[in-house]
Amino acid sequence: MASLLSEIDHVAIAVRDLDGAVAWYEEVFGAAVVHREIVESDGVEEALVRVADSYVQLLTPTRDDSPVAKFLEQRGEGLHHVAYRVDDCAVALASVVASGARVIDARPRKGSRGTTVAFVHPSASYGTLIELVQEGRGDAGELP
Repeated sequence: MASLLSEIDHVAIAVRDLDGAVAWYEEVFGAAVVHREIVESDGVEEALVRVADSYVQLLTPTRDDSPVAKFLEQRGEGLHHVAYRVDDCAVALASVVASGARVIDARPRKGSRGTTVAFVHPSASYGTLIELVQEGRGDAGELP
């Protein structure tokens, strides 16, 4: 079987102070933010720092009931998830489901920066939350 994963899209790091984290990446690594967005549906604000063809995604909650807020409360700052690029999020998600693995999203949904995404539950992937990322949008029927 050919790999459904084409490359690493981003590594997400949960932080309490997004501006502080952005400033740290700029000061320490000379890395600049290439995209910043509030994702209302997930209750987060993100800042993306480009590293080669991938990103470091700095995440902070915008509301107390968001998954990232709960993560920070339970585990503190640190690695939140790894995101892999896929050619077709629906096909990749269907493959994960067909394998019997537990998923968070029953179907692909709108992500940040014009992507289509779906999450695989960490209990299915050796303790790591995985995001499947398709650049651009699939047809409108795939999204809620």
